[in-house]
Amino acid sequence: MSRRSTDFVGVWAEMQRQQQRQLEAEARRRRQEDQQARAYQWRATQSQREYKVAEALRRTEELDARVAALQGILVAGCQAPAFRAASLMRAEEVQPFAPGHLAQPVPMPDFRQYEVQGGWTASQRAQTQAEARARFERDWQAAQAAEAHRQQQLASYQREYQQWADAQLAEARRHNAGVLAVTEGVRRRDPESVIEFFSAALYASTVWPEGFPRQVVAAYDPAARQLVLDWELPGYDVVPETKSVRYMYAADQYKESPRPVGQRRALYREVLAQCVLLVLHELFAADETGALESVALNGFVDGHDPTTGRPGRFVLATVMAARAAFRELRLAQVDPGSCLADALRGQLSARPDQFTPVRPGRRPQEVGNRVVAHGGDEEPDLYEMDPIAFENLVAELFEAMGMRAVTTQRSNDGGVDVKAIDPTPIRGGELVVQVKRYRNTVPPTAVRDLYGTMQDAGANKGVLVTTSGFGPGSHTFANGKPLELVSGTELVDLLHRHGLRGRLGDGGRRTTGAAPAARPAPYPDLPNDYNILGMSWTGTVALDVCALVCQGNRVLSDDHFVFYNNPRTPDGSVRALPATAPDKAAICVSFDALPNAADRLVLVAAVDPEVNPDADLSGFTDARIRLLDPSRSELGQLDVSDGRAAETALVLGSFRRRANGDWDFVLGGKGYPGGLEQLLRDFGIEVD
Repeated sequence: MSRRSTDFVGVWAEMQRQQQRQLEAEARRRRQEDQQARAYQWRATQSQREYKVAEALRRTEELDARVAALQGILVAGCQAPAFRAASLMRAEEVQPFAPGHLAQPVPMPDFRQYEVQGGWTASQRAQTQAEARARFERDWQAAQAAEAHRQQQLASYQREYQQWADAQLAEARRHNAGVLAVTEGVRRRDPESVIEFFSAALYASTVWPEGFPRQVVAAYDPAARQLVLDWELPGYDVVPETKSVRYMYAADQYKESPRPVGQRRALYREVLAQCVLLVLHELFAADETGALESVALNGFVDGHDPTTGRPGRFVLATVMAARAAFRELRLAQVDPGSCLADALRGQLSARPDQFTPVRPGRRPQEVGNRVVAHGGDEEPDLYEMDPIAFENLVAELFEAMGMRAVTTQRSNDGGVDVKAIDPTPIRGGELVVQVKRYRNTVPPTAVRDLYGTMQDAGANKGVLVTTSGFGPGSHTFANGKPLELVSGTELVDLLHRHGLRGRLGDGGRRTTGAAPAARPAPYPDLPNDYNILGMSWTGTVALDVCALVCQGNRVLSDDHFVFYNNPRTPDGSVRALPATAPDKAAICVSFDALPNAADRLVLVAAVDPEVNPDADLSGFTDARIRLLDPSRSELGQLDVSDGRAAETALVLGSFRRRANGDWDFVLGGKGYPGGLEQLLRDFGIEVD
């Protein structure tokens, strides 16, 4: 009994020890898991901190690089090759004729491939041969017809190509002749030619940092061989306000250290001095014919007077430099401020950040010859232009766009002001153009009249150009028809993009003679810092423009996809708006109000399958986004990619949040043959 009892106790004790070991093992496992979790958390925290430290370092290095670039403007400019008129010459050659599949003759059938051996009797074999002969004859005739059609298409395409090639070659020769004429005019000291040549030298330069202004008002004194010009200088904000960025561990946030005011002002004065010296360098370096004995240069900025708050133009630097004295300088080794003030006896504002002006030297308006302005507001007012001169300007615009254009006679013109021919193969043709110098909205009757005129003339397309705008009725009538409506703002943009000049009254807005247009009231449920993204493009295909609020390449939710059935996000930070001319679509966005998780705002366009079921994006060209403030004043423009054939949806671009909270625009371009549904699946939206 005693031994059995002992065995029982031993078994019980062993079970207790097993349980204890299991409990200890479980405790060790939990301790190891806790240790691993703490280690993982520590590593994650360290990794996140290391990333933020690296990001702060990157931002500091970026600031240092910007400052270094500003300090090296003059040295970099002196190393660049001098401007030569030859750089403006175009090659007098065109793309060779490439007929593609039309170059391949249609293969003719071979009767040997139709012969068939078969049939038990002579009559059956005869019937088989007859059927083979019939098939051969049918295919032979079809092949002959196809070959004749191919040759006809090839001949037509070759004629179209030859017309296009002749026009391209003529345009290149016309352009080159113009360049040679300007060059010859410089040799003769013709004021207009001299101004045109040296303005081109400044505008063609690639040494100026991105975003620097290039506005010039110039005149030439042939007797003194002196070029007199006002040149726009960069603003004070060109110098970064922040000096460095570092990451604060305790507060888990970035801290920006401001650049000392004295240091920032000194750097800005150095930048202005470099800009003045660089302009002088580029002008004298481009002068191969000795047209410039001296240059009188006034550097100005546009801003608001800090004492009155009124806008004004402030001359911050001025100098009159002789060629002989300037050539003695070694610009790569000089101190820019001392060189400008001492060596060249110029003046530089002591407080340019406060718009403290200097007394300008000789001004272009004092020369006595014609003053030419580029890049600013000193352009002909289209409202005040002579009607015939206005029509000639429109014809010149079509010429600059690669077409052949002439104005019609004032009588018996059939309602056509300009006739143009687009030599582009396949999609080109004859255009009739009407020009309306209106102050008020063009009535729909004018658009209907243009359509009738186009049909009577047998033209391929009608274009109505105006200094005002069009109402919804005009756009509705023109939709789906070969009509193009060009508003005043679009006209000014086209003129500037093709090297021509023109403006609409003061700043593009005309108030004399008509009641001022009421600006749209701000949206009460949005912050005051929202923007409007107005989108426009050429072509008549109906498009839906949508916006996706994303984190990376994934939309935050289905509710963050803004389109015609969901016109706003839940928080209202992004919403669709009715478009106003010249825009065809509009999106309203408050970037600061976007969700914290959002780092991208993606804009897309897709063909409306209900309106244009067979259309693609091949006609989606000249697209751009206008950035507007709440008063609909334009802040800037962004170009986006053209559409391509066989694609029905396109990513226009995306605004991406940087680490410092700013938003940058990144050009898109990815297209989708499967339309909006395929695009949305790419961004994580399941489409039923």
